[in-house]
Amino acid sequence: MINAGTALGATLAVLMASTSFAAEVTARITLQLPLKNHLGQNLTLFKEEVEKQSGGDIEVQIYDSAQLYRDKEVPAAVGSGAIEMGVVSLTQYVGYIPAVDIFYLPFLFNSPEKVRKATEPGSPVRAPIETAIKATGATVLWWQPYGGTILLSKGDGLRMPETMEGKKARVFGKTLGDFVTENGGAPTLISGSEQYLAYQRGTVDIGMTGVSGVKSRRLWEVMDTLTVTNHADIEFVVVTNSDWWAELSEEHRAIMTDAAIKAEISVRNDLESIEADAYAAAVENGMQVVELSPTEIEAWRTSSAAVYDSFLEQAGDLGAQILKAAQND
Repeated sequence: MINAGTALGATLAVLMASTSFAAEVTARITLQLPLKNHLGQNLTLFKEEVEKQSGGDIEVQIYDSAQLYRDKEVPAAVGSGAIEMGVVSLTQYVGYIPAVDIFYLPFLFNSPEKVRKATEPGSPVRAPIETAIKATGATVLWWQPYGGTILLSKGDGLRMPETMEGKKARVFGKTLGDFVTENGGAPTLISGSEQYLAYQRGTVDIGMTGVSGVKSRRLWEVMDTLTVTNHADIEFVVVTNSDWWAELSEEHRAIMTDAAIKAEISVRNDLESIEADAYAAAVENGMQVVELSPTEIEAWRTSSAAVYDSFLEQAGDLGAQILKAAQND
């Protein structure tokens, strides 16, 4: 028979053992996309690397599918310290930094080479954006490419600008809204986590997203045609609350920084195959994929040229600075 003293001693031993294995630091990350999306998988890579290299001293918790915050809420949540880390589309900073929408200027970054050059660490496009984000209370750890922007519809593809005339289109940024307006459509701002229902209910006629999102959100269930315009480049950033980051030990910051570098290199190098797989999945699930000719692309480019003027009016000196840098590359 075990006496009370022995039982109490055993209980304390268990509690002490569990405490000794508790993480010193917990980093919660909010993500609006499903974990199976390539951005979610990239976070998993980061989590595994950090927890391995820290020997369990740092625990990374991923809250996907907008469990905690919708995309538009992430900048304020991270900047205020309500959560330690978040994944957010650059355009969600447009209210603070209008220049971030440079990546949505029609056909500016129209090749993988141009995108890579603009998003390289320390580039004259990327570096000023990261500096501006610091003023919101957040520090950028790494960038995650989401790929080129495509259009979704039911029935026919959207080959020419006039096919957008009079239609409601889902957008996820102001500059993308300007693109729709210039082509005769009516932009409707809908978050990524809500777009499936918007298409299903007919809230909008046209969808706008990255092809990887078509796969991870199974958008072929509510839209049947995909038009490959690649008229904008979608970039996400993984940000951390600057005060929380500064309070970490130098060793822990080094571990997380190294994992972030590895995660960014991995997702950027894998993007081409990720998009190819998503296009294949769309076709396998019955979607029609419409490829545009150079003449059709030029028609879209010409019809939306005024979007550049609107961007420069709103983005100020920073916008003019980074646009010049992007055009010179």
